Amino acid sequence: MVTALDPNMTMKELLVQFPGAQRALFRKYHIGGCASCGFSPEETLAGVCARNENLSVDEVIEHITASHQADLAMQIEPRDLSERMAGGEAIYLLDVRTREEFEAVKLPGAHLFTQELMQEITSNGSRTNLFVVYDHTGARSMDAAAYFQGHGFENVKSLRGGIDAYSAEVDPKLPRYHLE
Repeated sequence: MVTALDPNMTMKELLVQFPGAQRALFRKYHIGGCASCGFSPEETLAGVCARNENLSVDEVIEHITASHQADLAMQIEPRDLSERMAGGEAIYLLDVRTREEFEAVKLPGAHLFTQELMQEITSNGSRTNLFVVYDHTGARSMDAAAYFQGHGFENVKSLRGGIDAYSAEVDPKLPRYHLE
């Protein structure tokens, strides 16, 4: 359950409640994307704002909240994807996990992400058909979906919870696994 953002919450707490917050902070303020602009998990949101040009905490909270809503809109639920696939909808499935993970378990009709495939998709892929990106748990696929959305794909989604959620909620015959 997502709670209101408190300026005194730690960045660790914030990222649990708003998983896309680091992406949002980096996109707008260049905070948290690398070692030079990073933050400690125990720093508070107010502290991070203060040491980054004394940013307005209220503005940063508003940006994180709006970005969170945009992230939610970019996700597709596992059950919804399953129903659309069963209904014969034209869906392009892009798996952004490793080759080993892909070979161990994948969704029917999925394509493994490669640089060559990315070039093919951006050059010749449908910009309007449903385009679903997935990974193991749904974290990296949000970045990939945002990338394709930024390149003009109008109907790109990230599978909420990744293949793990799909297996747990839709198709328990798909093996689940844990990465070490």
